This record gives sequence, structure tokens and C-alpha cells, in this order.
Amino acid sequence: MKTVATHEAKTHLSSLLQEVCEGETVVISRGRKPLAKLVPYDNPPARPRVGEMLDQSFVVEESALRPLSKKELRDWGL
Repeated sequence: MKTVATHEAKTHLSSLLQEVCEGETVVISRGRKPLAKLVPYDNPPARPRVGEMLDQSFVVEESALRPLSKKELRDWGL
């Protein structure tokens, strides 16, 4: 981990960012007090689109798609 003063960070920002891209962590400080930390940016995992599943696929049994019987409709209050 590398520590630099704010003035040095302003002056050499491009080179510090290049070091961060190469895996270095840079702490920016004012005097002896750390103010900020530059770390490589990790892209968050992509969110699934509508209709995509996070887990493995599953099978819907044929019986789940059949029409409800008159008794089942009554039991549901329909």
C-alpha cells in the first residue's frame, strides 16, 4: 500500500490511477491523517434481465397446468 500527500496526488493523479489499475492500493493523506483510498474498481455482477433466472432451471409438472376441478374451484371460493 502506497501513501501520498494530497498535493502529490493532485500532481500525479494519472500515474497513481495507472498504479491502481495494476493492483496497487493508494492512500491519500493530509499530513498523517488518511483521507481516501484508491483501489481498483470491481465491476458488480450483472443483474439478471426480466425473465432470466438466477438459479438452475426447473420443470413445471403437467398436472400444475391442468384446469381446476369444480371442487377445487369451490375450495378456493371461486
